[in-house]
Parts: sequence; C-alpha cells; structure tokens
Amino acid sequence: MTDTTNIVPLRQPDTIEDPLTDLLRAGARKLLAQAIEIEAEAYLSSMRDLKLPDGRERLVRHGHGPERAIQTGIGPVAVRRVKIRDRGATDDADRIRFSSAILPKWARRTRSLDALLPILYLRGLSTGDFQEALAALLGKDAPNLSPSVISRLTSEWQGEYQRWQARDLSARRYVYVWADGVYLQARMTDQAECILVLIGATPEGKKELVGFQAGARESAQSWRELLVEIKRRGLSIAPHIAVGDGALGFWKALDELFPGTHHQRCWLHKTANVLNKVPKSVQPGMKVALREIYLAPTRAQAEVAIDLFEDAYGARYPKAVACVRKDQRALLAFFDWPAEHWIHLRTTNPIESVFATVRHRTVRTKGSLSPTTARLMVFKLIMAASKTWRRLMGENQLPKVIAGVKFQDGAEIIPVPTHNVA
Repeated sequence: MTDTTNIVPLRQPDTIEDPLTDLLRAGARKLLAQAIEIEAEAYLSSMRDLKLPDGRERLVRHGHGPERAIQTGIGPVAVRRVKIRDRGATDDADRIRFSSAILPKWARRTRSLDALLPILYLRGLSTGDFQEALAALLGKDAPNLSPSVISRLTSEWQGEYQRWQARDLSARRYVYVWADGVYLQARMTDQAECILVLIGATPEGKKELVGFQAGARESAQSWRELLVEIKRRGLSIAPHIAVGDGALGFWKALDELFPGTHHQRCWLHKTANVLNKVPKSVQPGMKVALREIYLAPTRAQAEVAIDLFEDAYGARYPKAVACVRKDQRALLAFFDWPAEHWIHLRTTNPIESVFATVRHRTVRTKGSLSPTTARLMVFKLIMAASKTWRRLMGENQLPKVIAGVKFQDGAEIIPVPTHNVA
C-alpha cells in the first residue's frame, strides 16, 4: 500500500515568514557573488603581463574560500571569497596576494550595521538584548552579533576613540571652524556634562571632526583645554574664521590661543535667543524680520534691515533689539568672506544637524548610559555621520582665502593699479 500522506511543515512560533525578504536576500546573494567574480577577473586582467619562465600566467584562480554569512540590513547573506594563487612566489615575502575590496577576508558585517549598533546602544539596549532586538531584521539568533561580539566591538570603539584623540595634527590646516557645546539627556553624573565639538573645513572644502571632549559646561576653561590639546598635537595655523553661538567661554579661549581668528556668531542660535524674549504671537513676524537681515545681499542692506527691525520692535521689545545690536558686528562678519561660503558661515548647522538625531535618541535612554559609554556612543555616531557631510560650496575660493585675498559683500576686492602722472 502506497503512503500518500502529505507532510506540511508548520511555521515555528519564533520565525517570521516574509517572501519579499527572502527574495531580496536571494537577489543580494546573486548580485554579491557576481560582483566578487567580476572584481577577481578584473584583478587577474590587470596582472596578465606577469608570466612564469615557461610563459604561463603567474596568477591564476584557485577556487573559493569556505562559505560564510555576512550580516546585512536584510539579514544574513551567504557568500564565498574568490581565491587567487601566485604560482611564481618562492617565499611569502615575494607572494602577490589578492584582497577583495568588496568582501574583506575577515568581514562578518556590513559597515551600515557597525553604524547601527551604537545607535541601538544609545537607545538603552544592553549587550544581551541585541540579538532579540535584531532578530526580526537579521534573522533568527542574529549570528555574528552575540553579546560577546558586541562587548568586543565596544572595546574596539574605545580604542578607536583613544587613537583619534591622540592623532597628529601637524600636517592639518582648517580654514573655517564651527564650535558648539551640546548637552545630552543621558545619565552623566548628577550634573549633565557638556560635550564640546569642533568641526573644521580643510583647504579642499572637506569638513572634519577636529575636537571632541566633555567639559564642565561651556566655560572658558573647558574650551581652553580643548584648544590647548589641539595645539599640542600640532595644529599651529589659526583658522581664518570661527562660527559659534554667544557662549563667552569659547570666544575668550579662542582669542587667547588663536588670536588672529575672526568671529562669526551663529544666526540659528541668535534667532532662538531673540524669539525667546517676545510673546509667541510676535515670533512669526519677528522671525521674518530677522531673516531679512542675514539674507541681505550686502552689509549695507543688512544694517538697514537691522534699523528697520529696531523701528518695528524697539519700543515694545527693547530686549530683543538689544540682543541683536550687541552682536551686530559678529553677526555680519560673513559679508567679508566669499559669497559662496555664506550659507556655511551663518550658522553652526554642521554640528546642529548631526546632534539633532543624537538628542532624539539620547533623550529616551532614561539613565541607561554611563558618562564613558554615552561619550563613546556619541563619538561613533558623529564619525558615521561625517562620511556624508557635504563639502563646502565654492571650494575654488578657499585658496584665495588662504592667500589673504580680501572680500567685500562676498566679492573679491581687486586692487586697482595706480599710474604715476609724469
């Protein structure tokens, strides 16, 4: 008698059936395999000129390495590394080795996941909770992300942070810098520490994280310690202009250590400070009036806009007007620099945009982080975000700034030659 019973596998309670994810994972596996093969073939093609004494090619394919799972944003993807053999090497010193840029030899996770882990840590997850939290995204048990692996990763991040803090800056130069102190709502002792951040623009127009350390609020001493440390590691050339808020501590320390640097006050902070001095019903109109000032095409028109602002609000809201007047010179300093750079120099947005998401994550941690852990996780988030920072517009103007060319209302001042009359 023939057994015609159909055996239907039952879905386990802890598994999630998702045909779309399975399809994406299969497609990713196929594309990754093709990319690895193409990379290996391109490498072999570039080495065709290397021959053995008998005319045969020195480098040949030598099968594949063992299959391993790479953790990606759509779960584990199985891959195999292409192996290439050097038939002409007499010892290890002469051996030509192929290293895949797509699939490094010891890779177990994509870089996007390495950026995801500190984010989850900042949200308050302990190392033992990572597998459960990532199971739906990465598959059952989330291999290669065990608690021991997470602990080892945090140790690696600590080492990375220490190496970054000790890096040599003698070969670096920053044309512009942005400074700000950021307070986070993590468990940082009884009094919240202030994380001091300094970002610089290189002569090529690239933004880099220059300084990062915790201080006792935004005091002059805290900023002085940060700037002294930067100078100690070799940064000897003063930035041309610094952008920051009205915190007196930074400006005092800057004048002591980099006295030649010009001051530009952040319009984002100034607008918030001014609006805090008036009722909410007045704020929309006042915000438009402030925008007319910093978006003016020339310094003269900006000064006229400030006069109009005082005429409109001076009688009823003198504190708001005084808040603008007392920093008028520093608020309009950007007019003496290339117009292409005004959008970058008017605000500390390079720092604010990064910390907007950091604040959103840390405000919900409810005391789950120690000071050291919070500082480390924030550092990792900034380093991950720095890879997508936008370069300065008008980078061709930076060599002129370095050379000392003067600008007026954003345009280069071209000296008019004088002719002696005989």
